[in-house]
Amino acid sequence: MAERVKLHPETPHVKRLFEVTDKIRDGAVVLFPTDSQYAIGCDYKNKKGIERIREIRALGKDDHLTILCDSLSGISKFAHISDHNFKLIKRLIPGPYTFILPATKEVPKLLVHPKKKTVGIRVPDYPIAEGLVRELGNPMLAITAKKPNMNGNALEKYEREPFLREFEKVVDVTIDNQQKLPSRETSILDMTDDNTKILRRDLGAEEFEEVFRMEGEPLEEEI
Repeated sequence: MAERVKLHPETPHVKRLFEVTDKIRDGAVVLFPTDSQYAIGCDYKNKKGIERIREIRALGKDDHLTILCDSLSGISKFAHISDHNFKLIKRLIPGPYTFILPATKEVPKLLVHPKKKTVGIRVPDYPIAEGLVRELGNPMLAITAKKPNMNGNALEKYEREPFLREFEKVVDVTIDNQQKLPSRETSILDMTDDNTKILRRDLGAEEFEEVFRMEGEPLEEEI
């Protein structure tokens, strides 16, 4: 049964963040809130944790997992970013965006798309998620918290407590921000080259469209 840790959404208790990150270092898989939906995560080097998360989500080898970083320099360590894309990403982070980028050799093979050699990268704009990455001192591996039976808009039907209970037997720690459960996801931008493609239009869509419009950059909608 997962340990339940309650944290304030805007000013999370630093000592409790320390305690959770110690558990993550020791191999824990954590359910935690972000600036979009709840996520399941672990240390990005935790192979057993990554395998557990793939099992929870019933993911295939071609499904992207996301690396949570705390800054643009963190992104640069794990992804090749052209000068063109650098200025665009700089204006969008932190925020509810997942960027698909060419992976560097620093990315564990378990996190690299086997055919495209890409990786998902994210810099969340949420104190709890930011605090975990900062105090851990390592990026985290994360993916939206869902189970195979939560397809489509199923999350919109959940209240917070029943949702958290869905995961209490498959994760080690649950962070409860005691807030209404969000149902919207990140927007996903494929930036593997200088022609950005929108893979999913959701949170922050108006903002990223404005950034691209101001820069005079085209956006392609992936069909």
